[in-house]
Amino acid sequence: MDTLLGLCVGIGLAAACGFRVFVPLMVLAIGARAGAVHLSDQMAFLASTPSLIALGTASVLETGAYWVPWIDHALDVVATPAAVVAGTLATASQLGDMGPLLTWGGALVAGGGAAAASQTLNVSARGVSTVTTAGVFNPIVSAVQSACSAILAVLAVLIPVAAAVLVVGTGVLVLWWWRRRSQRFVAVPA
Repeated sequence: MDTLLGLCVGIGLAAACGFRVFVPLMVLAIGARAGAVHLSDQMAFLASTPSLIALGTASVLETGAYWVPWIDHALDVVATPAAVVAGTLATASQLGDMGPLLTWGGALVAGGGAAAASQTLNVSARGVSTVTTAGVFNPIVSAVQSACSAILAVLAVLIPVAAAVLVVGTGVLVLWWWRRRSQRFVAVPA
């Protein structure tokens, strides 16, 4: 049961990493420091004071930088691989008692996959905003994405099963919508 709960925490945090890389890691560190979540022995450093200071500073800088029009695009380019790494790390922090192969394999597939999927949605939303509003609404999109990251990360730490259900449910809805949308553009032979 602990492994399943840890996986739920990891998936929720990983998906939140797709919106903002450092905010979920900061929430994880605060949650571990407060005793709300357990870190594996290899990841215990995340709850240290230097890590909290570094993650807090990085979270503020990352969130603020997304409000600057030309920096937001540059951050999206860098954030895509960073989100996968952060999502993998967040998930591995919850699966560390399973052995290295299962921990890192599961973390990469579940955490890295969730982070990559939410990062894809994140970049797509910003792209649509840039094209349709010439970037005027990008700060609003950025604020919503920052809020989603923080809320999902807190939910993952406090109510992990709800966070995992939300992530998986959203993924299913997005895939259903994409498939339905794609079928409209496929030519039907007469």
